[in-house]
Amino acid sequence: MPSSAGPSIDTITEGGRVTQVGEGQDADESAPPVMTFGAPTTGEILAERYELVEHINNDSAGRLVWRGVDVVLRRPVAVVLRYPGGDSATEMLQAAVAASRVIHPNLVGVYDAIDEDERAYVVREWVDGQSLREMVADEPLDPARATAIGAAVASALAAVHATGMVHGNVHPGTVMISDDGRVVLADARTDGDDSQENDVRAVGGLLYFALTGHWPHTEAPLRGATAGHGRAGIADAVRDADGALAAPRQVRAGVPAYLDDLTMDLLDTEIAPPSSDVLSAELARLDVPAEDQFLENSGPLRFSAEAGEEPSPLAAAGGRKVAIGIAGLLAVALVGLLIGISTLGDDKDPQTNPVAAPSSSAPAQADPPAAAVGPLRIEDVRIIDPDSTQRDELDDADKIIDNDKDKGWRTDRYPNNKYGDLKRGMGVWLDLGAPHTVKSVQVTLSATGATAALYAGTTNPPSSSSGDKQLLRDYKTRIGQPFEEHDGTTMAFDGFNADQKYRYLFFWVTQLPADDDSGFRLGVQEITVQGS
Repeated sequence: MPSSAGPSIDTITEGGRVTQVGEGQDADESAPPVMTFGAPTTGEILAERYELVEHINNDSAGRLVWRGVDVVLRRPVAVVLRYPGGDSATEMLQAAVAASRVIHPNLVGVYDAIDEDERAYVVREWVDGQSLREMVADEPLDPARATAIGAAVASALAAVHATGMVHGNVHPGTVMISDDGRVVLADARTDGDDSQENDVRAVGGLLYFALTGHWPHTEAPLRGATAGHGRAGIADAVRDADGALAAPRQVRAGVPAYLDDLTMDLLDTEIAPPSSDVLSAELARLDVPAEDQFLENSGPLRFSAEAGEEPSPLAAAGGRKVAIGIAGLLAVALVGLLIGISTLGDDKDPQTNPVAAPSSSAPAQADPPAAAVGPLRIEDVRIIDPDSTQRDELDDADKIIDNDKDKGWRTDRYPNNKYGDLKRGMGVWLDLGAPHTVKSVQVTLSATGATAALYAGTTNPPSSSSGDKQLLRDYKTRIGQPFEEHDGTTMAFDGFNADQKYRYLFFWVTQLPADDDSGFRLGVQEITVQGS
């Protein structure tokens, strides 16, 4: 297996096939020596649970990456080992603990973080695929694919930022694309040197890299970027004689103007970036089929410093519109496209000749403003318990929507994680009072390890055993990103259909986590719904 001067931390080759483990940082000649004291060995079982199968490689920070197997759940895992003690090991473990609290389909799942006498290590999801860096190695991505990856990363960051945390390590090596097309972000850091704003700007760096194959190093490089040294280096962006960054459209033909503008605005330190959830919504809206990505006259609305001002013309020097002002952006962040109407006329038919362009005083034509996204009021909440005749676990449902995460509803304690084999599950039913467009649903739980899903329906059966059975039969439309197993206390469901409206939601829990008092139970502390 490779030594510390071995191949990139991002990849290994198994029979000609690339396997991605997602550590992100690359190994190079300057990598510190690997651990010799307490060095792991093939077949060793850590924490009486994680069997080490294959040493993959080492990164420039001295961490050892192994492919392993969770012998309890019989699933593949990545095991990242580091020397215990000191800031580096502490930071790694703290980052893992923080990351485990946020569950999102575009975040690599963190399963465990352990500090032993001789070593510290993190156990997390194993991902087969390739990093964004590898994907772009041969040639840049088409704009539609770049936009989709940017949208996935922004969505993951929005979930992280909603908890008040920072990822702090967004770059082409920590963004992975699995063999089934899933985009995931890995290797969060919590050393206090980064901000949510830097996370958002890093998405601009990812877009630039995906579109051009170059990393837009700035005067203050984005975290995780190298200066272009050795095998760890990524080609620097194209610049003019004064060091100014060339826009993607100047590097490569075929990049839509709106995507070029958005990318460059995110990289411009003089322009306040949007929040990650606003950026996620905008990129998700732009994530349309490739044949629709090249409409030069359509794109995201550009904002001036004051809410309600008209967008400025393109700047004469660079062809870019005015800076995104934070106040204006938050006020009208989800406004639709500004459409520049141009009529392609037939010279032979005066009825189809282009009409005269409006004067500079004419108002710009725009889609009607979209309703602002924010917390939706939950009008009613109740516990669904279809398999119980006692129905003695229905109290405190109102505490799930009281904006107090210290209070909530709890199940009884059961002898196993399937409700003692007495029930198919229990759930929480929500009534939004009227149909709404839903952007995200966040569920805060009392413990890790629950299995749950989110459904929508159109019926409101009575609160009774038969009514709950009817609701369980009726609610078959699963919504949000489809994922079930959660290893954190926050479940974030997003990826909703923007054209669909929902009134009734159903959070259905099928497996309980272990309780401290040798049993299994779950508390639902809070559910919030974002939408318009």
